Formats: sequence, structure tokens, C-alpha cells
Amino acid sequence: MSDLRRVGEVVWELPASTRPDMRVPARVIADEQILDAIRGDLSLDQLANVATLPGIVDAAIAMPDIHQGYGFPVGGIAATLLPDGVVSPGGVGYDINCGVRLLALPLSEAELGGRREALVHEISRSVPAGAGKRGALDLGDAELDAVLRDGPVAVPGTPPGDIERTESHGRLDGADPAAVSERARRRGHAQLGTMGSGNHFVELQMVDAVLDEAAARVFALAQGQVTILIHSGSRGLGHQVCTDHVRAMDVALSRYRIVLPDRQLACAPLSSPEGRQYLAAMCAAANFAWANRQEIANRVRVAIAHVLGKEAADRTRQVYDVAHNVAKTECHHGRDVCVHRKGATRAFAAGSTEIPKEYRDVGQPVFVPGSMGTASFVLVGRPGAMELSFGTVCHGAGRRLSRTAARKRIGGHELRRQLGEQGIVVRSPSAKGLAEEAPFAYKDVDRVVGVVERAGLATRVARLTPLGVVKG
Repeated sequence: MSDLRRVGEVVWELPASTRPDMRVPARVIADEQILDAIRGDLSLDQLANVATLPGIVDAAIAMPDIHQGYGFPVGGIAATLLPDGVVSPGGVGYDINCGVRLLALPLSEAELGGRREALVHEISRSVPAGAGKRGALDLGDAELDAVLRDGPVAVPGTPPGDIERTESHGRLDGADPAAVSERARRRGHAQLGTMGSGNHFVELQMVDAVLDEAAARVFALAQGQVTILIHSGSRGLGHQVCTDHVRAMDVALSRYRIVLPDRQLACAPLSSPEGRQYLAAMCAAANFAWANRQEIANRVRVAIAHVLGKEAADRTRQVYDVAHNVAKTECHHGRDVCVHRKGATRAFAAGSTEIPKEYRDVGQPVFVPGSMGTASFVLVGRPGAMELSFGTVCHGAGRRLSRTAARKRIGGHELRRQLGEQGIVVRSPSAKGLAEEAPFAYKDVDRVVGVVERAGLATRVARLTPLGVVKG
């Protein structure tokens, strides 16, 4: 902390000279209060470790939701230069392409009225939640290959508009189903359309404030509108892909004469056999995750039809779907780089051809969940993100307390009661898992988003408040 230097209103850096092994500075987007909140963990040490990776350019970067993770801190970003910079599975994480998808319903909270509890209950029936849960689809080998290769296009009943309004159209080039191990395939074949556990959720919300009228109009969001935010990833399949390739790269480190301050940063050159194999498997797992959120969205529409009618389900529109655990080849500042986003969200500014045409004049939608008892935000990417953070912003409020510490402060049943008193309907199969996600375990989402705005990375479009939540 003592070596941090302020280089902007909310931008801090550890100079590359802080340690002899750092190749670039370590940059943190934060205010003083957020820096104080991370003083007790190892996230800044982890960020400095990331700055030692071969081929890293500009800086190792952390967003204001930074907290300690595996290898990279959560909220960490690193870009490595093609072709021989490294790729590190720890820079993506175990839940490959964990991400969020926002659906907008064709009715207001007032029109939903007393059907709120019935809708939350029906969603909980339609979307399996919890560790190891199986979905309604049990994919054969050919069907799984199609999902790994093509993403949500391979999911039956997917509306074309959903694909158009998904980052990268829900498909990363270079995915190779053959690069996914048999154990990973076994773990994933029956998990399409499942939420998982931990911080994953399907949340019923309402737009309680429109903060950018022009962008909200383009995103088709209005004051009082009912929305549903889906947060899930690649389930056991993605976890196994990460496990497989961390081991393979750890063994290969000496072959490439890579010396690391932390073995959790195990990596290999992008051009190496290990690097190419990981990317092929990671892209396949990312495609699986997009397909998973697509099937969850399909199941949510079934629940909407059951409670609110078929017309409401047919008119439920996807706003966008964006990943926050992925490594992607992109061009920044005239260089082709592999951008690792670990608990960080792509946030391209207006004009990018990577944004759906209907949004191109305003910028890419970004979703920043808070917690079960606080607001979430819709943001839009701004030019500052392209200049400062490889087109990236935060992915949430960021943990303030560990899961164990949260459980020591409150029980699941008491938290359910408190949320109920706030009018928030809760469905969760695990009281323990619910307690781990208590609102006080997270940073203040308003402060985190405010820092992002002050840095010029994104601006707020709408605030969403919870009406009900289904948790794993």
C-alpha cells in the first residue's frame, strides 16, 4: 500500500520499479475507502504478481471490485502481446465465462402486482439451482459437441434476437470440442440450463431509476419496468477445463523457462501447444456458458408464460449478455493482444463493430449486480475504458467479507426473514449458501459504480432494485 502512487482522480499505480520482477506497473481503479477495504487481503500482491507475466503490456489492472482470487485477483485485467505472450488460466478463473444476461419484460412492477411471488416460485421450479444439479436437457455426444463449438445457436428454441444481443454472438472462434477432456464433458453433459451455487442467481427486479434517458431508450428500458437478471457460467465443465490446463501448464513452466512468483499463475506462450490447447478448450467452455444462460433464459420465459401468459413471454426481450471471466484476442492501441478478464466485464464504447448495430451509437450495455438486498446497475461503455483498461469495467460490487465470515454474522433463515421484510421474495435450496451471499458481505455497489464513472470507463443508465431472487 505504501508504494501506491496516485496518477489520476481514482487511478493508483504500483510502479514497475517496486519489484525487480515486475515488467509493467500495477494499476488500481479505486478511491481511498475501497483501497482501505482491500488492505487486509492479498489482492494487491496478486496484482503485482500479474505484472510479472511474460508478454504483458501497459499495466496489470484492477477494478474497484477487486478482491483476492486464484492467481489473479478477482477484478483483474491483463493483456499479453501475440504471438508469444502468455495465456494464464488463473487470469480467466475456474468458472469460465461466468456472466450476466438481462431480460426486460413487457410490463411494469405495478402491472405485475400480486403475481410477484408466483413468478419467483415458478422460476425456481423451472431453473435448477445448487451445486451438481442436473438440467432438463441431457446432451448426447453430438449435441454437446454442437454446443461447445457453436454456443446458444445450438440450443433448441433460441430466439434470433437473443443471439444478436449477446457478446460475440455467444460464440468464440477457435473452440475445439476435442480439446475438452472426457471428465469435463461428463461433468457438463446434463448441466445445461442450470444455475449452480455460490453467487449465481436469477433475480426479478424493477427499473427504479432511469439515469441516462437516451441510452435507456435505445436499450428499451423504462421507469418501473420489470426485468430479470441471470448470473451463471460454465458449471462443472468449465471448472474441469481450468483444472486440467492449470496442471498441464504448471508442468510446462520449466520448458519455457518461465519463473513465476506464484504457481497459481501457471501459464504458457499463446503460440505454444499448451497455450493453443487451453484456448481451444476455454473457448469451448465459454460457448457452453453462453448456451447455459440461453437455456436458463428459455426456461425463465416458460415460467413467465405459466404465470403471466404466452404474450408476456413472447415479448420478453433480451437486453444483452456479457461475460466476465474470459480471455479474448482483441486489438487495442494498434496491437493484437490476449485480454484476460477475471471478474471484469467488457465495456466497449460507441462505434465499435463488436456492439450490436442497434446499440452502436450509444455504446455497449454493461451489468453490475449489487447483492440480494441492494441495487444493480445498467451501465454503458465509454471511451475512457478503451484508453485506460482495454475496454473493461467492474463485474459487480466485489466481496468485502469471505463466505465463512458472512456465515458467522448471520444465518440463512434470519437473512431470508430480513429480505422478506424488505418485500424481496427468496427461493434458495441452501440456507448456508444464502448466508454466504448476505448483502453486507459485498462492497457498496453505488460507490464501486461511482468510481467507474469518475474514471471515465462507463456511465450509469438505469438502477435496478430486487423484487425476488432465486439462489443456488
